[in-house]
Amino acid sequence: MKLGRREFTAAALGAAACSQNKQKTVMVVPKGTSHMFWVTVRAGAEAAGKDFSLNVVWNGPNQETDYARQIQIVNSAIAQRVDGLVLAASDRKALVQYVDKAVEAGIPVTIFDSGLDSGNFLSWVATNNVQAGEMGGRELGRLLGGKGKVAVIQHVPGSVSTMDREAGFESVIAKEFPGIQIVQKLYGMSDRAKAMAAAENILTAHPDLNGMFASTEPSASGLLLAVKARNLGGKLKVVGFDANDAMIEELRAGNLDAMVVQDPYKIGYEAVRTVADKLAGKQPPKRMDLEAVVVSKANLDTAPIQQLLKPPVRQ
Repeated sequence: MKLGRREFTAAALGAAACSQNKQKTVMVVPKGTSHMFWVTVRAGAEAAGKDFSLNVVWNGPNQETDYARQIQIVNSAIAQRVDGLVLAASDRKALVQYVDKAVEAGIPVTIFDSGLDSGNFLSWVATNNVQAGEMGGRELGRLLGGKGKVAVIQHVPGSVSTMDREAGFESVIAKEFPGIQIVQKLYGMSDRAKAMAAAENILTAHPDLNGMFASTEPSASGLLLAVKARNLGGKLKVVGFDANDAMIEELRAGNLDAMVVQDPYKIGYEAVRTVADKLAGKQPPKRMDLEAVVVSKANLDTAPIQQLLKPPVRQ
């Protein structure tokens, strides 16, 4: 069938309008997918996708230590020519060249949660992790009355966000609590069982330990298993980071004294929003620092804390 000039023009305009109205795709690549923190980040990212009419594709490695898989996912996003990339880098150095590659391909890249040794990106959205670590150190110092021996269950080597909060913790202890000594630090490697083993090793080596700090959800979860196994609840002062249902129960039970809690829903939402702004011709801020809050038994049931701990996460 041959179209007349008028029909051809109408068809062409219709095709152009369809192309312009096609939903743009933003790939969100977390460091991992198996912890509650990432489940909540995903909910925020997908909510932003809905609000800004973007097709948000969530794709990350199961484990935060699987750097190779994260690199594969980023390369795949570049090959697919996604319209935007939102990335939480598992390693501060390993992902730099791949972010550069995406930027060179004209893909706007926002880094969230954990940073890079590079400024070649659109925006950076994360908790102020140094400040959050300081909050954890200050709370543990207060709980111990400024005296005692403490240890740290760290996350993984090379993760900027957790390294920053661990550094913040150590800095506050050194500057504000000279009567507290950090006697040992071990990695939990983003794994509850490994974090439990690390905590057991520390508790065996230092039976006179007074307190412990865990810099992530899996590290805190593993530490709490060790605390319960040794019946140290209420005796050993414990401050964790992030939150899940089990940690909240342990806080109520007295096995966990406090948690430094981020707002992962907001992190996911704001990270996607920066790309939405760029695609709409707006310039988002280069850096967005979000605040954490200390949650204890005293404020656990207040409305602001409950709202923070129970975001609208799809089950």
